[in-house]
Amino acid sequence: MCRRIRGTRLAKQRKIDIGDVDQRLLFGQGGSYLRLIEDQFDAKIVARGDSVVLRGEEKELNLLETLFCDLTNQLKKNHKLSERYVLYAISMVKQDGIGPFNDLQVGSIVTSIVTRERIKPRTVGQKEYIKAIESSDLVFSIGPAVTGKTYLAVAMAVAALKKRMVARVILVRPAVEAGESLGFLPGDIRAKVDPYLRPVYDALHDMLSAEKIRKLMEMGVIEIVPLSFMRGRTLNNSFVILDEAQNTTVAQMKMFLTRLGENSQAVVTGDVTQIDLDDKKASGLVQIRKILKGVKAIEFVYLTEKDVVRHRLVQAIIKAYERYENRLEPSSPQSSEDDAKKE
Repeated sequence: MCRRIRGTRLAKQRKIDIGDVDQRLLFGQGGSYLRLIEDQFDAKIVARGDSVVLRGEEKELNLLETLFCDLTNQLKKNHKLSERYVLYAISMVKQDGIGPFNDLQVGSIVTSIVTRERIKPRTVGQKEYIKAIESSDLVFSIGPAVTGKTYLAVAMAVAALKKRMVARVILVRPAVEAGESLGFLPGDIRAKVDPYLRPVYDALHDMLSAEKIRKLMEMGVIEIVPLSFMRGRTLNNSFVILDEAQNTTVAQMKMFLTRLGENSQAVVTGDVTQIDLDDKKASGLVQIRKILKGVKAIEFVYLTEKDVVRHRLVQAIIKAYERYENRLEPSSPQSSEDDAKKE
């Protein structure tokens, strides 16, 4: 735990003891993390031995003290510190006055067979998403790309299968460019839909070996199918994921949701800013919040650019597009999402 060495409430300088953490990891290569922090706060930061000296206004010093305590706790717990975590911690401290460390102390879902790292939520928003899946039979996850919507849902499905909580995992996507016309593509149905389902395959291959996936698919334990092939089915003892749900119509969404049978749960993911339907307002994901208003045991989780887990530029790109689209379309799907939250 970091400790204030010197300074009063009205002081313009404060000295924080950071203990015996590896300063090369805490401050980043060549001090890169320190520069990131200084760019975001109106204060001067100087590293001196086992402490950090802060100079600035009282409000900024309080926030920086909270931030450094959070970063040192994260480093002591995990023995590493990523740029993504530093940026996320800065964002949370500036917005809420607290860091993410305590809220992110959760167990892993499964282990990646590629990196051998434990797969677990990396942001508070993702943690709420996982908690919703654990507690509800139907969860809608709405947010921009690369916030982990599909990846974490697949991880939860694989974990449920390994624990024998379900007998099947069914991964569904609407194969939409302009409707679900797949006939012009060469090959059998598997070859026709594979390009649309590639992100789902990628997530699976990070958690299961290719041989294991092949065997489970041959046995029907894992199914990856286009949405149009779900009509008329009843899915018992299954973990079902509908990905890219913004490209469903209201009728298709109803058809999918009414497939659920005994001992099954579903996760529906989508990004209402990337609708490929001709009539964007007809998206089943845009309309579903109003349709299911008041229905208990259903949870909606909204992820934001703060939950982006890729390169930090992706977060900035998403925000830039959001500003641009809001100027062009005051009644955009994003506005519909915001209205749904208010309800």
